[in-house]
Amino acid sequence: MKIARFFAAVALLTTVAVSASAQTQRPPAGAPAAQPQAPATVAVPDSKMAVIYSDAFLDTKTGIAKFNTLMTTLKREFQPREAELTGLQTKINTLTTEINNTQAVADPNAIRLKREQLDQANLELKRKGEDAQAAFEKRRQEIFLPLQKDIGTALEAFAKARGITVIVDGSSVPFAYAADSIDITRAFITEFNSKNPATAVVTGPTTPPQP
Repeated sequence: MKIARFFAAVALLTTVAVSASAQTQRPPAGAPAAQPQAPATVAVPDSKMAVIYSDAFLDTKTGIAKFNTLMTTLKREFQPREAELTGLQTKINTLTTEINNTQAVADPNAIRLKREQLDQANLELKRKGEDAQAAFEKRRQEIFLPLQKDIGTALEAFAKARGITVIVDGSSVPFAYAADSIDITRAFITEFNSKNPATAVVTGPTTPPQP
């Protein structure tokens, strides 16, 4: 049983809006009430929209470098458990083959013993697999949540610095067309990588999780 890789869904931001709220001014106390005015043309504020494709963050060569570093760390921590699960699966496969190939000619007691061993191995694999998956998910969140927050903060700063008011994640929100000129994916990844080295230390357990 192989532990599933993280990359299921890195939904960092579906839509990020960076906008300033309008301030409402009140008339001084005792001032006469404002008189109704004739309808005027309402000014529509300028809105600068950009598109980003968060799937590109995960590219092993051109994506956000810290993703690869953290994934390598996560896989290394869980390698002992994965090896144990692989060994149990190999044992199950071997017992199954032996039973199927010899049940017609072997001692019934020997076959019964092998079946008991097979049942025990299946139960052990199921239990340890579920425990490993739960531990993997918990540790995955511990490792990747800080990075997710860093990306969100960096993306907001990136937008504000460039006067962008709305960023849409094209990996999550389908749309018919977007001009290349509003795609900020590569520019953001380059800036983020330059400010967030992939060699940053990962906090957490210093020893592999125990089965």
